[in-house]
Amino acid sequence: MNQRKTYRIGQIVPSSNTTMETEVPAMLQRALLDDGMSFTFHSSRAPMKTVSKDELTAMNGHMARCAQELTDARMDVIASACLVAIMCQGPGYHRETEQTLREVCRTDAPDTKVVTSAGALIEGLNAIGAKKVAIVTPYMKSLTELVTGYIESEGIEVLDAISLEIPNNLVVGAQDPMALVETVKRLSIANADAVVLSACVQMPSLAALAPVQETIDVPVLSTAAATVFQILRALQLSTAIPDAGDLLSGRYH
Repeated sequence: MNQRKTYRIGQIVPSSNTTMETEVPAMLQRALLDDGMSFTFHSSRAPMKTVSKDELTAMNGHMARCAQELTDARMDVIASACLVAIMCQGPGYHRETEQTLREVCRTDAPDTKVVTSAGALIEGLNAIGAKKVAIVTPYMKSLTELVTGYIESEGIEVLDAISLEIPNNLVVGAQDPMALVETVKRLSIANADAVVLSACVQMPSLAALAPVQETIDVPVLSTAAATVFQILRALQLSTAIPDAGDLLSGRYH
């Protein structure tokens, strides 16, 4: 295991995102680390206000610039923190994005690990062994359909999806996470292997993960939790974080 005391965590976030810079640090600061280990958190922002395919596509054009800004400060991990921006580009696009970001880092900091929230959700579901899932999104139905199609292109069936249909990203970030405790009751989860409480990095969900997990027999996760899971994996650290859903129980590596 890498014994560096401080790990620098970089995130590329939409300019209107108010959640990943709170939920990711909150989870990682609970992480079960060896004595003396800690994290610092850094971000670069890409323009996006309205959650529409056009704005999301335009935002992707800023990924390389954002990665370079973070690389200048020598991150240990860089996470591209917008699931739908990647998933709306078509199947497998997270792999292309990850490769692009690695290329940006290669000259100055070739050891930088790269994660995307889109890829992290897929990898988290694979780690659990989930083949059938139910999800909640804040997106308009047309974007939710792109997300479910992307997940299904990775061999994971989406049995049910709730779309809250909130186009304004600031409004998405202002949602009460505890409202998800009631929302999830409307999901059809009888045959699901996992529940994705928030298939969006902007919709707050951390506070609801533990209460919902207590009422559901299958693993509960969020895209933010999956991103943290992949960050910890990349750093070869324990994936155990209290009160953050089953994916971060420490059982999956």
